[in-house]
Amino acid sequence: MVITRDLRLADGRDLCVHDTGDGDVTLVWHHGTPQTGALYEPLLGLARERGIRLVSYARPGYGGSTPRPGRTVGSAGDDLAEVADVLCLDRFAVMGSSSGGSHALACAALLPDRVTGVVCFAALAPFTGDDAWFDGMRDDGALRAAVAGRAAQARYGEQYGFDPACFTESDIAALAGTWVAMGVDAGTAGRAGPDGQIDDDVALVTDWGADLAAVEAPVLLVHGEQDRVVPVAHALQLTRCLGQSELWLRPDDGHISVLEACPQAMDWLLAVLPGSG
Repeated sequence: MVITRDLRLADGRDLCVHDTGDGDVTLVWHHGTPQTGALYEPLLGLARERGIRLVSYARPGYGGSTPRPGRTVGSAGDDLAEVADVLCLDRFAVMGSSSGGSHALACAALLPDRVTGVVCFAALAPFTGDDAWFDGMRDDGALRAAVAGRAAQARYGEQYGFDPACFTESDIAALAGTWVAMGVDAGTAGRAGPDGQIDDDVALVTDWGADLAAVEAPVLLVHGEQDRVVPVAHALQLTRCLGQSELWLRPDDGHISVLEACPQAMDWLLAVLPGSG
């Protein structure tokens, strides 16, 4: 069972929070772009099988959470701290996919006393300001537009849609099978309006407001070598930014199919958490 509630933050904004409510350890899931923040299968089943309490929240502009134009990737640290305080979570692990992985890393950097472990699937690395950051992206138009600011990204989004060629055959199979709920959720988020995606994109290509060298928790980076959305060079850049990390490269996976490693990644996380053995 998932409990969904609106949490009023200290600054007056609302965040929509989802919580399975019980488990031996707590894992906070950070969603990708665009997503509503809702929890779905197979995440729920995998967590339940392992005794994990699964928590997520919709980033500003998604899933009923109040938009916050100008937010940074690091803004997630403040939001997560308030969520954790309300849910009485002293320490917890974080996991995210795509832009969600980037936000998970920022939270680990900003909340080192609370984050116990990190798993990222196909995460973007901090923007370098160098054109090479975009190399290998099948469709980089929205992120390039975001470099010019929120208005430019919004104009781009009004003219162009997502290029389905960004997904490999393995991605399409994953979205039709194990991860079908993720595709449905992305559609729901997209129909609700562009605010969340605009602010995600702008945040990704500006200063994150978080120094990844400050991450103290063990980190697992999982990346598909066939990824056309976030090329594998981002995973390699992240390994250079992080003090300690483990990298799993999956030669046949793309941006979505890399999530098929989620069971093994959850097992890895349980093995490295403090007190695990």
